[in-house]
Amino acid sequence: MKNMQDRKIKTITAVVIGRSGDKSIKVAIDFKVKHPKYGKYMKRRRKLNVHDERNQAGVNDVVEIAECSPISKTKNWRLVKIAEKAGQEQKAAERVASAGNEDPAKLGL
Repeated sequence: MKNMQDRKIKTITAVVIGRSGDKSIKVAIDFKVKHPKYGKYMKRRRKLNVHDERNQAGVNDVVEIAECSPISKTKNWRLVKIAEKAGQEQKAAERVASAGNEDPAKLGL
């Protein structure tokens, strides 16, 4: 039997598509699959419920999740870290624009 340290933990990068309650987020994993007969690549999406212990992830954040033992009926994944926060560049551009009362698009931000 393998030790817990020897076991490889499965991690995936995904995008948060919704906050579905306290300490829960819903993420989407987009991938392409080749059609068995015609060979065309088709877009597919998996939606997973993820445990977010500190309620720190927001919608459109890019997060890293890891597989874990079942937390509830549908939650088998937990949040490891937030790889990229959503809209940080846009918020900075809006703050600069509101200070100068100009449109962020005109500033090239």
